Amino acid sequence: MSFELAGAGVVITGGGGGIGAALARRFAAAGARIVVADLDGPAAEAVAAEVGGIAVAGDAAGVDGVAALIERASDELGAIDLFCANAGIAPHGGPEVPEEVWARAWDVNVMAHVRAAHLLLPGWLERGRGRFLATVSAAGLLTSLGSAPYSVTKHGALAFAEWLSATYRHRGVTVQAICPQGVRTNMLAATGVGGQLIMGASAIEPDQVADTVMEAFADDRFLILPHPEVAEYYATRATQTDRWLGGMNKLQRKVESALGE
Repeated sequence: MSFELAGAGVVITGGGGGIGAALARRFAAAGARIVVADLDGPAAEAVAAEVGGIAVAGDAAGVDGVAALIERASDELGAIDLFCANAGIAPHGGPEVPEEVWARAWDVNVMAHVRAAHLLLPGWLERGRGRFLATVSAAGLLTSLGSAPYSVTKHGALAFAEWLSATYRHRGVTVQAICPQGVRTNMLAATGVGGQLIMGASAIEPDQVADTVMEAFADDRFLILPHPEVAEYYATRATQTDRWLGGMNKLQRKVESALGE
């Protein structure tokens, strides 16, 4: 592996369950020192206890929350070698979604990444090394039927990760984006019948995402695709956009029919 996890200081937001918890377990097994951050304090504590890490409860999206997390993690770990911007929310709906819900999606899915990078980059650039792992989702490469806030903000998260990589990779900062389709987490369960119809058949376990991340640490690839077929969909979206949009609209009509809309 090009990234040595043994002894590394790792912070994982949204680490109390799902992909975040799977990453914590996998990284700890490889010898990393883990800070598990989650809005759900008891969940963070449970995972931290399991992996011998430190739990930080609270909002890791707002300016003050991100600063408090980075400060606490730095006190506990010393250098933060890997920051996993994993926390995310997926409110259902489109333009009718209230402004405050859109704002919260931007805060959690995009600005949390920006705020963490702002605080981490000075130290990483001084040391000449650092790693930023963003859980983006295939929604950031494609779209997510049923949730405009999730689709839009995940595109934003991908764009920010791309910018970070293009700007700082020659200075030792490695940026990677995890882009799975359906993963069997509480977030997928909350999508209901529509989400199950779209993603249920191909959904994978969080541990399978963690497996793919470990493989990606070997070659530092930017896009981490636990569902390899996403690469083909992404290429079709870019080169045959109308065909891709037609296919997505067909899927939308299928969902509406199943829901009796």
